[in-house]
Amino acid sequence: MNWISLTSAEQLTGITEKSFERPQLIFKHSTRCNISSMAKNRLERYAEPPTGTDYYYLDLIAHRDISHKVAEDFRVHHESPQVLVIKNGKCVYDESHSAISMDEIAEQLS
Repeated sequence: MNWISLTSAEQLTGITEKSFERPQLIFKHSTRCNISSMAKNRLERYAEPPTGTDYYYLDLIAHRDISHKVAEDFRVHHESPQVLVIKNGKCVYDESHSAISMDEIAEQLS
């Protein structure tokens, strides 16, 4: 999986704009959490669905302010780990912890 580091609030505007062309995925990861590491590993074991999706990786420890902006902009409750699928400017899928599943994500990306 080719992760794009999400390191600035300005990138969220670009994610929203690109979501009108193709789905965007944000994975919020706590580098201090074993559950988060397991969720990330589960995602990386699967082949990327052929959707042209951009995959963003947000390090919550380094960028807590961006995490709060994600929650605010996409109207989701902050969790960690958490995955969001953004389409047409809105979060259409939001899951956390052990419920994160690439099979379910792939359904949302198609």
